[in-house]
Amino acid sequence: MRPVRLEVWSDYLCPWCHLADHRLAMLKEEFGDDLELEFKSYLLRPRPEERELEKFMRYTQSWMRPAGEPDAPTFRVWETTEGPPSHSVPAHLVAKAAAAIGAEAFEALHRRLLKAYFEDNRDISALETLQAIWAEAGLDPDAFAAASNEPELAEETVSQHNEAIELGITGVPSVRVAGTSAFISGAQPTETYRRWIERLRDGVLDT
Repeated sequence: MRPVRLEVWSDYLCPWCHLADHRLAMLKEEFGDDLELEFKSYLLRPRPEERELEKFMRYTQSWMRPAGEPDAPTFRVWETTEGPPSHSVPAHLVAKAAAAIGAEAFEALHRRLLKAYFEDNRDISALETLQAIWAEAGLDPDAFAAASNEPELAEETVSQHNEAIELGITGVPSVRVAGTSAFISGAQPTETYRRWIERLRDGVLDT
């Protein structure tokens, strides 16, 4: 029986992606080697832009909607004077630099980025913040430069975003069975993900 491999398009600035990621992480622990997750970039804010901090702080009150869902991770309405994040790209580049090191490096960084933003109110578009999170993940500081100096990482980020658009994905989170056109959008309930994975694993669904 082959493992179920899911491709997950998400953005580090998306609160519903934080919720879906938390649910999928729980299921990864449950299914172990029967489930593989590959995270791909979707850019909700592809270009830098200035944002008013006060307006942004009001916006983060909407995070309480996913926070009130079952199996939700922690969210905290923005209380610091840091930020707001200018755009989505920097966090994706750093995540891809970690992935280039290896799966464990990516895992160490990936959820730290989500936690830093949604739980700790840190600006994950700021270079110094990303560098600090990289260090907190225990990654080689000399490798951090790859996040900004490797054009291949930027190309991969844009390519993954464009792939999602070509598939008809217009929002995130969106999860696809690898190698197929079957995907589901939105932060689905944990049980919905679980049933989907079980049916794929047991060959009940034709992919």
